[in-house]
Amino acid sequence: MTSPFEELVSQRIAIIDGAMGSLIQTYRLEEKDFRGERFAAHGKDLKGNNDLLCLTRPDVIEAIHLRYFDAGADLVETNTFSSTSIAQADYELSHLARELNLAAVKCAQNAARAAEAKTPGRRCFVAGAIGPLNRTLSMSPDVNRPDYRAVSWKEVTEAYHEQVLALMEGGVDVLLVETVFDTLNAKAALFSIEEVFEQLGRRVPVMVSVTITDASGRTLSGQTLGAFYDSIRHAKPFSVGINCALGGKEMRPYMQELSRIAECKVSCYPNAGLPNAFGGYDETPEDMARILSDFAKQGWLNLVGGCCGSTPEHIAAIAKSVKGLAPRGKTERKHTMRLSGLESLHVETRAP
Repeated sequence: MTSPFEELVSQRIAIIDGAMGSLIQTYRLEEKDFRGERFAAHGKDLKGNNDLLCLTRPDVIEAIHLRYFDAGADLVETNTFSSTSIAQADYELSHLARELNLAAVKCAQNAARAAEAKTPGRRCFVAGAIGPLNRTLSMSPDVNRPDYRAVSWKEVTEAYHEQVLALMEGGVDVLLVETVFDTLNAKAALFSIEEVFEQLGRRVPVMVSVTITDASGRTLSGQTLGAFYDSIRHAKPFSVGINCALGGKEMRPYMQELSRIAECKVSCYPNAGLPNAFGGYDETPEDMARILSDFAKQGWLNLVGGCCGSTPEHIAAIAKSVKGLAPRGKTERKHTMRLSGLESLHVETRAP
């Protein structure tokens, strides 16, 4: 059966939320906010562990989600970018992974229900955000030992399994494997998602969003956009897209290519421009809306929002700019063998 979220995306361009971290910074939270009473005596500094706020300051996280819904977002991402046992090990909080994900889903769902109550008949959705991890399966952290890996496939899939299971049990509408810089990490996440679907006997749409790191048009682990898509196409994602690293202006050629090759829905949520000398982002809501509405007019988009530096004001402007514009249609591609390493290889057979 088609889910309400899938029905929405089939009818119009859906709006994704914007950045979480930049809004958290505006609340000027201190170490005590991250610790709360429960972690007051914890032996590691916790400021900066934004996912932990789902436990210690859920009011802040719910308020941010609600601000994005009020700005016009149809879909908000749970505050779980680093809610795996692997990522939380930096804070010696690996044991909290399941609890963090459950709490984050609750924060987002509370905001969704509050937004729906303001506008009877409106549907608001929650995506379980699955980040790329702070360790990679494809690259060595030691230049003198290129064969070394700081983490194993088993460790990564187990960490993702725990996260996905909690997100699903919490009741997310969608799963979002995002900010992919290492395709092997993403494949581990997709593998774990399938395991959980089989375990629970139910599925939700799966979105995948990759990061093109610079003008080379490749991921950090070296793949072209086409090779990345061919690498994850077998998972039959609901959507594939690009987020983070670049602003919309720099994403343009890659979005054009992705729209041409993707047989699923296409998403885009760029940064609010490239970082300036102070690490901030200078694109105004109007700038961002103008660029993304052009993408929509070109027929490249099914879902659109913002990443680093974007705010509820950016999302409101984007939502207004794409309102009434037709979503991207279906793309059909010839059936052929598609292989991928750092680049794609398509093998076609021809009749003699």
